[in-house]
Amino acid sequence: MLNIVLVAPEIPQNTGNIARTCAATGSRLHLVKPLGFDISDAAVKRAGLDYWHLVDVSVYEDLDDLFARCDIRQMRLFSTKAPQTYCEADYADACFLFFGRETKGLPAEFLASHESDCVRIPMQSEARSLNLSNSVAVGVFEALRQQNFPHLKRFGSMKASTIQSGGKDEL
Repeated sequence: MLNIVLVAPEIPQNTGNIARTCAATGSRLHLVKPLGFDISDAAVKRAGLDYWHLVDVSVYEDLDDLFARCDIRQMRLFSTKAPQTYCEADYADACFLFFGRETKGLPAEFLASHESDCVRIPMQSEARSLNLSNSVAVGVFEALRQQNFPHLKRFGSMKASTIQSGGKDEL
């Protein structure tokens, strides 16, 4: 099971999208304060997050609290400043994928103290960064691909679309 860590996330819609990715992949979501939004039951219901109950969510006061409470054996810190790409790294089961706040990324001191664990998503030099929820999806699915998509549905059904198209495949 993967562990997704959001350090000081600011935008509730991004965290909602990331929670949905966690629900779909069976990943755990770790939120490190301060949070730029409310995650109380009432707020979650108001936001229409009907899949929130499928997400294993833990909240921490700070990074020290996270490291004290979690057994972190492998981690990948996503940063636009990392020397290696996310595809060059390996991802073990129970890996922790760290992502920083939307406006600043992960703290510079944290990145510097774990430089060998830092990875980046390649992009045009003119682009500042990807949206946080998109970055998480890229990282999660690379890790799951390397693990051969454990515990995820391995097939789809085209029966309904085949019937609707008169038995012909649709493009």
